[in-house]
Amino acid sequence: MEIFYNVIAFLGGLSMFLYGMRVMGDGLKSSSGGAMKSALAKVTNKPVMGFLLGMLVACIIQSSTATIVITVGLVGAGFLTFHQSVGIVLGANVGTAITAQIIRLMDVSSGMDSPLYFFKADNLAPLALVIGIVCIMFLKSGAYKTIGSVACGFGILFMGLIYMSNVVSGFGESLSHLLTAFSNNYALGFLSGVLVTGIVQSSSAVVGIIQSIASSVGVTFSAVFAVIIGVNIGDCLTTYLVSRIGAKPVQRRTAVVHIVYNVFAAIICFLLVFIGRKTGIINDALWSGTLNSGGVANIHGCFRLIPAVLLLPFTGFMERISIAIVKDEPINDEDKHAIEALDALDERLFSSPAIALDQAERVVVEMSDIAAHNFDAAVQQLYNFDPKRNGRIETRENLLDSMTDATNKYVVSLSPYVTREVDNQHQNRVLKSLICYERIGDLAVNINEEINLLRGENKVFSDTALAELRVAFDSIYEIMDVTARAYKSKSSALAAKVEPLEEVIDDLVEELNARHVYRMVNNLCDPINGIRYQSILTNVEHISDKCSDVAIYIMESEDDSIFGQEHSFVHELHHSATEEYLQNYNDDHSKYFKALTAIPETKEIPKKEPEEAAEVSGRKEKPKIGRKNK
Repeated sequence: MEIFYNVIAFLGGLSMFLYGMRVMGDGLKSSSGGAMKSALAKVTNKPVMGFLLGMLVACIIQSSTATIVITVGLVGAGFLTFHQSVGIVLGANVGTAITAQIIRLMDVSSGMDSPLYFFKADNLAPLALVIGIVCIMFLKSGAYKTIGSVACGFGILFMGLIYMSNVVSGFGESLSHLLTAFSNNYALGFLSGVLVTGIVQSSSAVVGIIQSIASSVGVTFSAVFAVIIGVNIGDCLTTYLVSRIGAKPVQRRTAVVHIVYNVFAAIICFLLVFIGRKTGIINDALWSGTLNSGGVANIHGCFRLIPAVLLLPFTGFMERISIAIVKDEPINDEDKHAIEALDALDERLFSSPAIALDQAERVVVEMSDIAAHNFDAAVQQLYNFDPKRNGRIETRENLLDSMTDATNKYVVSLSPYVTREVDNQHQNRVLKSLICYERIGDLAVNINEEINLLRGENKVFSDTALAELRVAFDSIYEIMDVTARAYKSKSSALAAKVEPLEEVIDDLVEELNARHVYRMVNNLCDPINGIRYQSILTNVEHISDKCSDVAIYIMESEDDSIFGQEHSFVHELHHSATEEYLQNYNDDHSKYFKALTAIPETKEIPKKEPEEAAEVSGRKEKPKIGRKNK
């Protein structure tokens, strides 16, 4: 029974170690998500730069698996190329060795009068836990909570190691016999490293176990070198299984190149040990000498660093091997950009919410283009009808619906990983913008349906009505273009031009409705035509309203005070009548009402002079069609 309880105690210590590493890594990722995103954006095609970046990121989040999984996600999102990812993969393998160097603090053994006494694991672990709990429970700032998470993770990690070491010391003789067996059977040691790492799914944890054994009973180089090489292979197999789920060929190649690299690295490590032993570089004292935790960390670090440096010049060769293993799939050119944007919604990016939200935003950008194309197609149906165009409009609408559903599900699923307020606001903007563009697509379809109904009734609009609608359509082309450019560039200055134009479109729709009502009541227009005409104008106005909504969400990104107060902001914007707002409004008003007055009108329809700028604030008091949803 003693063995049973020792095993349970050992597994409990291992659980604490794994959980502590997870908490600490999550805290570090949360605090460095923006910096990591910026760094990745600067990666060049030089493998050395990717290598350094991969090493840095793995050091920060203390997990090569997490770094490579994120990299696979970024490759799928088009954020990185496969070529760029290879260097990052090599660097990540080296960066993860930092965990073992941290764990070597367990070797510190000094008296209370020595400054090093402070760095003993027995002292650092409880101190880190105290700092972490204070930051989490008593300090309100998000930055302090992140510090608290990192500190608690650090403390739990070391408490787990201390617990494992205490348990290991109880059956050290048995472990010594086991490791001695590995010193005479390198294949067994190698396979055990692969197997245990595959089960635990963390090379750092397995190396940490070896270090805890080394701290308690000591290990020899001959007993552990093959196990550590196996650990590296087991780590890449775990990463591959995680990375290939639902992955595209280019993503699977990134996961495969990790395996290819580690296989070559393992061969190099065995050759170096063999050559070192034959030449006497690895003498008997080193071969059979007892290693402590720091010695294990150094061996692990060398086995990670030396092969990476030697293989870095051969990244192109490893790329070609991966491409030969993972073939390309046939590419469908139709809606290629939209499909690529949807493929970019990779859950592997959830560990870095800022990057994941950028990929969701990329889908919204593609939706803005698709919605604009559908609106243009609907307009073309009025002036140059083509029955085949209806099918394309329907296909685009179905694509918009699919993009909305997939992106909405993706962004909502991301919620548990969103811990920073800035990411929370970004998440809200993406969701609201997503719905706006989906709605704009619906409104374009509504316009096309009205046009098809008109043709089905064998009716047509008069030349005057068609010319008036052309003016309204031109204003929608402009507002959609300005909104899309503002969204793509995240420009608040450009977004500020949308609301004045939206007000002009409301005036324009009101004027066109008044003109058409006059034509109907004076029997100058077919009543059925009038219903279709007014329905098209209603959809036009609602499109401008949705563009206005998107513009407000863009401005939120630079002004936090707008968030949650959008309706009040719009109300104040209308009544502030700033010089810039009035100038934009007057320019747009003059542009479209001059185009309207140039149209030859049906006889006896009264002209309406453009309103003066001084009347803008008073005019905003009236209720407006479609504004109730704002």
